[in-house]
Amino acid sequence: MNKKTIHIILFTALIMATGGCSKKGDADKNTPEPVVEDAKGDGFKNPFVAQIYTADPSAHVWADGRLYVYPSHDIDPPRGCDLMDQYHVYSTDDMVKWRDEGEILRASDVSWGRPEGGFMWAPDCAYKNGTYYFYFPHPSETDWSNTWKIGVATSKSPASGFKSQGYIPGLESLIDPCVFVDDDGQAYFYYGGGNICKGGKLKDNMMEIDGEMQTMQGLTDFHEATWVHKRNGLYYLSYADNFNEAGKYNRMRYATSTNPLGPWSYRGVYIDPTDSFTDHGSIVQFKGQWYAFYHNSSLSHNDWLRSICVNKLYYNADGTIRKIIQTDLAGIKK
Repeated sequence: MNKKTIHIILFTALIMATGGCSKKGDADKNTPEPVVEDAKGDGFKNPFVAQIYTADPSAHVWADGRLYVYPSHDIDPPRGCDLMDQYHVYSTDDMVKWRDEGEILRASDVSWGRPEGGFMWAPDCAYKNGTYYFYFPHPSETDWSNTWKIGVATSKSPASGFKSQGYIPGLESLIDPCVFVDDDGQAYFYYGGGNICKGGKLKDNMMEIDGEMQTMQGLTDFHEATWVHKRNGLYYLSYADNFNEAGKYNRMRYATSTNPLGPWSYRGVYIDPTDSFTDHGSIVQFKGQWYAFYHNSSLSHNDWLRSICVNKLYYNADGTIRKIIQTDLAGIKK
């Protein structure tokens, strides 16, 4: 029995509890195959952060013109995905040179959190009215699987000075927060896990839900890792599925809608499985080019020591996404 098989057996129970790291299901046999851009890759050397292990990249471009990535942090040596308890931020102004902005939050900074710490999973960040809002999933009790909250920390800076402000009240015990701010300033909150995806409006204070959360309709084989972006008036909801075939896991799929809360129309797969037991991504435009962020385990060859990656993303004329070409440390197609 190889090392990867042992890891999968040991952590299946943990994963099945919430879907937090990933749960596997039947492969979708009817996924359309988007057009591939080329066979050479785009030159990006992946992973682009090698100093620590990082996963679940949430990418944003703020008013200072830099692109910021807010990932989770896999602690080495790993113990599944429960030791993750620190968040760093990385930024760039050219997609080549990346700056570690430092740690912005850890479990011990969260007064309402699980006494034992850990379990600081995939985060997101949003900006409104002069304040940056950092959203992170974290359990409030030792029984972590049933006590997930979506915490909120705030700062006047995109990469420092964050202080925990509590959590969004009234939510279910789910994970993977995503906040999308539309052109009119209305903020939308999404979260999920374990095959559930929900969305709703945020109040102006960015810390309370305005009305009821809704189940997102029209998604095919949703598992976790919601991300929403907008292009040419069309909303895109991307996510990780339950793919499990021939030792490959988690493809990234997407759906589109003319409304930020759906219903959604499934469009296909835009990232094939990496070498990791999970995947989790984001999509953002920077200086006229679209990019897809994701993670793999190519540096560690361990499912729970992941590293964040990026490649260029292209759209077809009809608005569908061309499948991402993953590249390696040499910048060539994997």
